[in-house]
Amino acid sequence: MSKRNKNNQTKNTKEVKTDLTGNVSERQKEKSLVKKIVLSILAAFIILLILFGLIGYQYVTTSLEPLDTENKTEVVVEIPTGSSSKDIAQILQDNGIIKSAIVFSYYVRMNNETDFQAGNYAFSPSMSLDSIIDQLQEGGTAESYQGIKVLVKEGTSIDQIGDTIAENSEYTKENFLTAIQDESFVTDMQTKYPELLTSALEAEDTRYRLEGYLFPATYDFPEEMTLEELIENMISRMDEEMTGFYPEIKESNRTVQDILTIASLVEREGFTLEDRKKIAGVFYNRLAIDMPLQTDIAVLYALDEHKEYISNKDVSVDSPYNLYVHPGFGPGPVNSPSADAIKATLQPTESEYMYFLADMETGKIYYAETYEQHLEYKAEYVD
Repeated sequence: MSKRNKNNQTKNTKEVKTDLTGNVSERQKEKSLVKKIVLSILAAFIILLILFGLIGYQYVTTSLEPLDTENKTEVVVEIPTGSSSKDIAQILQDNGIIKSAIVFSYYVRMNNETDFQAGNYAFSPSMSLDSIIDQLQEGGTAESYQGIKVLVKEGTSIDQIGDTIAENSEYTKENFLTAIQDESFVTDMQTKYPELLTSALEAEDTRYRLEGYLFPATYDFPEEMTLEELIENMISRMDEEMTGFYPEIKESNRTVQDILTIASLVEREGFTLEDRKKIAGVFYNRLAIDMPLQTDIAVLYALDEHKEYISNKDVSVDSPYNLYVHPGFGPGPVNSPSADAIKATLQPTESEYMYFLADMETGKIYYAETYEQHLEYKAEYVD
């Protein structure tokens, strides 16, 4: 190889090395720049989080304090019958008594405060949340409200609630049933109360998807209120009652629909909390071995009529609600269970009992571990 060729080759090699070194350097600069940008964005994000956290903390802290310690002017606030804690919180905020309805609601929930009473109250912005809560629990003066009141009795079905509304208002039962089955309304309720209603809307073969979800209580129904608003008040009350139970339901691997279904059966099968807990235990024992629940309450719902006793023909009725034929929970609740029935369903008495029957004259319930023992009690106390 000539000397000139060697020099050219050496020159080209140096140029390649220079180019490579230059490219590496450029890439390193780009990486460094990208890293700086990412770190800057991350730092800005962290600062924003801290800022929002401080603002949120300050907002919550001030919301837990009296709205205005200097303002002792009393405002008469009316709490209607059937108001949930959320409703009360919004009323207090709207009347300038508290700063935040949301914070008040969470404070009430976290401290397990219940038993708020309807009535007229004299509140001022200088009052603490605890003072306001104490007064709400003690009760106010008689309400000035003179409108219609709707009583949803414990253990009543949607059809029966419709009858009550028709008897006490200008609305017909058909108006009520149309409103409660309206697709857009039901979807809107699920959006507002997802923990309560998601499993209800996933259920199949139900007569009414909101059956069991209208909490039994007395509700104000003024002329300006729509049927949909009244129904939402009932759903809101059930959501409020169930709030403390949601974690327990999740741990049980059952759905809200399952719990309210059993509770609706327990509601009508037993009268005392003790008996309801035992009956719930019997139902769970049966479910554990895939034995039908064999409850007359569900059959009567399937028949859509009231009877004191059901016949052999009745228990063969073709309906998914016939729990003599179908094992499991069935489609869903058959009435609106009370708080006691729900509590009994979530806190059943453990036993070996598989059967129970009630002496209708005395109201006493007899429990049996075997079918033979059950038949003996039936012959002695029922037949």
